[in-house]
Amino acid sequence: MNFGLSEEQQMIIDTTRAFVENELFPHEAEVERTGVLRHDLMKEISKKAVEAGLYAANMPEDVGGAGLDTLTWLLYEKELGKANYALHWNCVARPSNILLACTPEQREKYLFPCIRAEKHDCQAMTEPGSGSDLRSMKAFARADGGDYVLNGTKHFISHADVADFAIVWVATGEEDTPRGKKKLITAFLVDKGTPGFTVREGYRNVSHRGYNNMILEFDDCRLPSSQILGEVHKGFEVAGKWLGATRLQVASTCLGRAERALGHAISYAAERKQFGQQIGKFQGVSFKLADMAMELKAAELLTREAAWKYDQGSVTEADMSMAKLKASEVLAMIADEAIQIHGGMGLMDELPLERIWRDARVERIWEGTSEIQRHIISRELLRPFGA
Repeated sequence: MNFGLSEEQQMIIDTTRAFVENELFPHEAEVERTGVLRHDLMKEISKKAVEAGLYAANMPEDVGGAGLDTLTWLLYEKELGKANYALHWNCVARPSNILLACTPEQREKYLFPCIRAEKHDCQAMTEPGSGSDLRSMKAFARADGGDYVLNGTKHFISHADVADFAIVWVATGEEDTPRGKKKLITAFLVDKGTPGFTVREGYRNVSHRGYNNMILEFDDCRLPSSQILGEVHKGFEVAGKWLGATRLQVASTCLGRAERALGHAISYAAERKQFGQQIGKFQGVSFKLADMAMELKAAELLTREAAWKYDQGSVTEADMSMAKLKASEVLAMIADEAIQIHGGMGLMDELPLERIWRDARVERIWEGTSEIQRHIISRELLRPFGA
């Protein structure tokens, strides 16, 4: 594994960093204080992102994306992750890779418009009664002639307010297994405006202001079978094929925010004086900085190794879980310590630290909780022994 960056990778980092600093950072205060990302602002920044070649950069070149390898894509994600979530996710959108499973007709209707910034997608798996245990979902679609009729509720659905359609996972049957009956899951493409499909306001929360979670309700929502993404009963298989690197994406955005928080802590420790000297010279502060830098580097190395192995075809579930687990927990630690170094000023909204601290909490929950990641890692360790 080569730890150096190519000229192209450095150029992508520099271009993305400049875009984030010039086009996203200036609007953070407005979004944080109002809790709203204005639609006109989102469209304006999205247009600039398209012109800069940064929009849908996660997609392959043959469908209009940037065609980045996994490591380069994650370097790009790290830079975007430094900004307010609503600004970097909604304005510099990365359409879900699962749309690559679309049929040719579905690609024209869903995939290509998302890559051109004409449409947005969202993913709907989580339900009020099923979080990490997706097989316990109650939302169900029954076959009716050539159609399927969906009923059920999804919640915590990120950016469903700006999405034009949802990728919805629901049960479509059951199968017998040695452990009892197991639900069979199918993914559907559901357009906003489809009769029986309602998007309601979600829950108020402390993190990711302007980036909203919504509640999706399906009440006898009728869909033709042409709206199935992949195959009937094969929803998890299509998700497993196309969504494998999302944990690495979360890890990378965590690294970006952690690096930004550490930068503020270092600058403040070098400038702030108490008792006649810079506070960074006091062991209580200097050791914090050393630990923060060391943990950040460890998290980054885990993430880069997993990205490299992903492209080599040798990555394991444990590799990706370790990266996501470490990066999300390191972000929480660095955000907290950066505020401690700043003292009371760290909690004021003149600095991004209080926002980074608030936003960090959800990273240990979504895309698989820290406990789920530890389960995956330990399961892989014990599997060779039949445990």
